[in-house]
Amino acid sequence: MVYVAVLALVVLLLTGVTVYKTLAIRGRADFLVAGRKLPWPVLVFTLLSSWIGAGSLFAGGENAYRNGFAALWQPAGGWLGLVVIAAIAGRARRFAQFTVPDLLESRYNAVARVLGTIAIVISYTVITSYQFKGGGDILHLIFPDLDRTAGMYIIAAFVISFTAAAGMASVAYLDLVIGSMVTVIVIVSVPLLLDRAGGWATVQANLPANHFTLLGPLTLDQALGFTLPTMLLLIGNQGMYQKFFSARSERDAKWAVGGWIVGTLLLETLLVTTSVIGSSLFKVENPREILPSTARLGLPTLVGALFLGGIFAKVISTANNYLFSPATNIIHDVYERFINRQATERQSLIWSRIIVVLLGLFALLQASHFESILKAALYAYTVYGAAVTPSVMAVFFWRRATTAGAIASIILGTVVTVSWQLLGPTNIDAVYPALGASVASLVLVSLLTPAPNADKVDPFFATTEATDAAH
Repeated sequence: MVYVAVLALVVLLLTGVTVYKTLAIRGRADFLVAGRKLPWPVLVFTLLSSWIGAGSLFAGGENAYRNGFAALWQPAGGWLGLVVIAAIAGRARRFAQFTVPDLLESRYNAVARVLGTIAIVISYTVITSYQFKGGGDILHLIFPDLDRTAGMYIIAAFVISFTAAAGMASVAYLDLVIGSMVTVIVIVSVPLLLDRAGGWATVQANLPANHFTLLGPLTLDQALGFTLPTMLLLIGNQGMYQKFFSARSERDAKWAVGGWIVGTLLLETLLVTTSVIGSSLFKVENPREILPSTARLGLPTLVGALFLGGIFAKVISTANNYLFSPATNIIHDVYERFINRQATERQSLIWSRIIVVLLGLFALLQASHFESILKAALYAYTVYGAAVTPSVMAVFFWRRATTAGAIASIILGTVVTVSWQLLGPTNIDAVYPALGASVASLVLVSLLTPAPNADKVDPFFATTEATDAAH
């Protein structure tokens, strides 16, 4: 009963925030980038909540259940990526547009914008699909008579409705509530769970010795196969840039990255630790469910209910983020750019909501393709990381990158990843051939074609001192 009450409370809280922010929407900028008014504390939690979703809670839990602390190779990619992000957050906010394809067109051309949009839609609808799947798992654990598939459909309907209602404003303020709640619960839960397990020595005795080593049962190339896709997704992440575009100022964007670094290091380490302790206590039918199962079976009832409610809320939050992001691409980068350049605010809002619904249904169809959330996560990360990230990083770090090089990079990154997933050998991670082809084509084609004009490059390399002084 406690679990049902906590879940109901979470749903009411999310509904209340969404309704409140929906009533505040007045136009496209409110819907797409929250009116560019988000302060850094809100940004910290929306960045944290959008990053730590089913990929960390289910894929990361599955990884820790199978490989122990070697699962930290997966979030380590994000930690490495944050070093890069710290250098570009302010510049991204100064650009003050709506989407990553805005960056691609400004630096390259309209073709790069469209190709980037295609890669983002492929990747982000896969990510949304396994949020639906993870949410269905949680509902099954709380309501055993409800099967996972029915739960998945309920979660999908919930997420699609919320995202279509209020856009970025809803996403950001839901994340603030969810992120702060989950951070506290996880910190409290780890010592309680360790005590239930009988101490650290007992945990080690109940698991293979290699679950506590640097690589565990993995080879180095397998470990890097977890690290690279995660790093590439983070440093090119459309949702992250969209949040920087939503910041109140460059300084708010920079401060948000600092808080994000601290929060990510803490939360992801604690989540892997919780999964390892849980795997010493429980054997589960589906390894991806080790975290919610541990919350339900290994913690005091109230704490376990709050933890499970927090996981549920995080899945909702991440699904909102990754569903909203490609919808923004289609409305802003395709509809307003090529189909209806004279679109009114009302037309854009109506079509934004229609596209959210259509993409949500597309994501739901994809949810049946991957049984392992870990495999789905790595595939989605690689599609985005290999196709989009190299060209996005060149925007900020390589003046010599050309339009032809960027287009070749995006095409090859996408095609190689999808082809490898369908036809390639299973013992070689797709990230290696896909990233290699993407970066090599970006560099070689750029060097073989004329250098870009200064007006294409200079806006992304301007100094920030004057802007910082203004704040």
